[in-house]
Amino acid sequence: MSAQAPSAVILIRAERFTPNPATAADNAFQSDAPEGQSDHDTSVKALAEMDAVAEALRAAGVRVHVFDDEDHTRPDSVFPNNWLSTHAGGYVAVYPMYASNRRHERRADVLEYLKSNYRVQTIVDYSGLEPDGIFLEGTGAMVLDHVSRVAYTARSYRADVAVLERFCADFGYEPMAFDAVDSTGVPVYHTNVIACVGTEVAMIALEMIPDEWRREQVRERLSVNGRQVVELTEQQVQEFAGNAVELCGRTPEGRRRYIMAMSARARRSLRPDQIEAIEQSCDIVAVDIPTIELAGGSVRCMIAGVHLDPRPAIEPEPTAAVEAIDEEPESMDGYEAAMAMPED
Repeated sequence: MSAQAPSAVILIRAERFTPNPATAADNAFQSDAPEGQSDHDTSVKALAEMDAVAEALRAAGVRVHVFDDEDHTRPDSVFPNNWLSTHAGGYVAVYPMYASNRRHERRADVLEYLKSNYRVQTIVDYSGLEPDGIFLEGTGAMVLDHVSRVAYTARSYRADVAVLERFCADFGYEPMAFDAVDSTGVPVYHTNVIACVGTEVAMIALEMIPDEWRREQVRERLSVNGRQVVELTEQQVQEFAGNAVELCGRTPEGRRRYIMAMSARARRSLRPDQIEAIEQSCDIVAVDIPTIELAGGSVRCMIAGVHLDPRPAIEPEPTAAVEAIDEEPESMDGYEAAMAMPED
């Protein structure tokens, strides 16, 4: 398993999907569904796109854990990377969410599945900071370099620097916070829409960091170990080119391969020289997800990477189309129970 590129991921297969009105105020990437399209039709289209992402990742040799979500009150549950991240050594983080109607996306069954199938030693839960109005929305707010141990973070309502520093102290990362804005001066709501860090290549819209000195610091830190930096334009960011993620897959012969997962819209926005730079170390896997992108996130937002060591298999993997489905706990008791650590 690569330190940077996980070989397993978690996806949420949401039966109900609509752009979330509670997140529209500060998410400039969000838009409404086409006029005349019902919420039901939007959900059906989004569900097909979620399945297409899962199928494409499996075809690339990535292990995909899919959890159904039948709760119709969670419009953004397809984006689990905002509430959950996993880390080498058996560490899991649970994060405080900005929008109140997103906070019950945190799921006990997902945590229990991780504890049962992977070696989880510690779960650190920051969600108790929400009543104080302090937020850090996971690997949406932070783009993590797991190799050099750097947490790149664009300051926003969803990325409080105090929580960032606390996370970095707990998990052993160097915080690198900066301001990032679009051409109209609107702050970027999530760092992962402007930046993606892979093992040997990074994509980032450096032009959206207005402080020239800080911009050069970020550039230098990204490239210090020889990583190639592909600079994105603001227009490409608007097409979700920055919202990509490197994963570790397998060829049919069992050889390891790195892939860069992104949307087809993002892939179309890249210039030939940028594609060539990415493909020096990664195969691009692009999936068309126009309905999901209405919510202001793309493929990266849909993926929670699993950076954990698997436990020895005791029972066969589920063989149904959906690999891991549990009923939603009826109260927070189930969530709190899931926070308790397994005994080896």
